[in-house]
Amino acid sequence: MLVSDEARLPDPREAMGRLPPGAGVILRHYGSEKRQPLAKAVAALARQRRLVLLVAGDWRLAAELGADGLHLPEGMARHGLLAGALGWVWRRKRLLLVACHGTMALGRAQDLGAHGALLSPVFPTASHPGAATIGPVRFRLWARRSRVPVIALGGMTRHRLRHLPGAAGMAAIGSLMP
Repeated sequence: MLVSDEARLPDPREAMGRLPPGAGVILRHYGSEKRQPLAKAVAALARQRRLVLLVAGDWRLAAELGADGLHLPEGMARHGLLAGALGWVWRRKRLLLVACHGTMALGRAQDLGAHGALLSPVFPTASHPGAATIGPVRFRLWARRSRVPVIALGGMTRHRLRHLPGAAGMAAIGSLMP
């Protein structure tokens, strides 16, 4: 799964061109004034390349784009007004992915009926320098106990994914950039 990033990957379309059909893209770009036009271009490319598109934190934009689902940041999943977002997900049979940084958040993802959880940061990552990491041992333990599929994020590479049994997949910014 490719995760867009305003600073490190301001335009994810080139990286999307390298993804195989069926791979996912999470469009974040929360504060960008160019979010709307970029979102339309990303949605068009995702349809063309048969990629799964999730919009982060904005179910209305996801609905407008005809996105495949919604990605909820952990804070929004914990404290947000979710009735509209969850209503759209369930009425339209869309995917729900929740960002998690610990076991309580994984439990919340399950309670929300999420289809998956993005657990991070597993390894040191350029997007959050100096942040405490989960590490492979805790990741495996938490993923094994989780009732929702857990996707690894944070310093991920294909090589590191091979050493994370229990991971449903990986999400990345840097290792998927051109």
